[in-house]
Amino acid sequence: MDLKDHIRSIPDFPKPGILFYDISTLLAEPSAWKVTVERLAELVEPYRPALLIGIESRGFLTAAPLALRLGLGFAMVRKKNKLPGATVEHTYDLEYGSDTIEIQADAVEPGQRVVILDDLLATGGTAAAAVHLLRSVGAEVAAAAFIIELAFLQGRDKLDLPVHTLISYDD
Repeated sequence: MDLKDHIRSIPDFPKPGILFYDISTLLAEPSAWKVTVERLAELVEPYRPALLIGIESRGFLTAAPLALRLGLGFAMVRKKNKLPGATVEHTYDLEYGSDTIEIQADAVEPGQRVVILDDLLATGGTAAAAVHLLRSVGAEVAAAAFIIELAFLQGRDKLDLPVHTLISYDD
């Protein structure tokens, strides 16, 4: 199955000049979504993670069913002030300004092997920040996996770990 057939492209979203790759149409098609989860499982399983980490917010949609499929736990990396209880945060630079992400302080045990998941790898800034945050709490970040990669933005170059994607757009 060609998963690209199930990704909708929306021009000028969220701002003019941006072509947005929408996974809503993929999620709406059960057979395509099942193939997506199965293919991600094939990529992630060899790393033998104990926990999958989803990056807000579409990474939750990617990591949660995969964790269920693999019989693993799931934890969230979210924007600041979205998680209850004690959290650990990491602030990182954006093209214009900065952003902060957090994880619950007890979500990952020191030395625990994790794989990061999100729907899309673009510039790699948020994924790299998630790797930094997870390492700061003692996680062993084994790999990252994404449904879509915008290869022309070279986001994987910001990640010092194995990166896997199911779909790649080169322009």
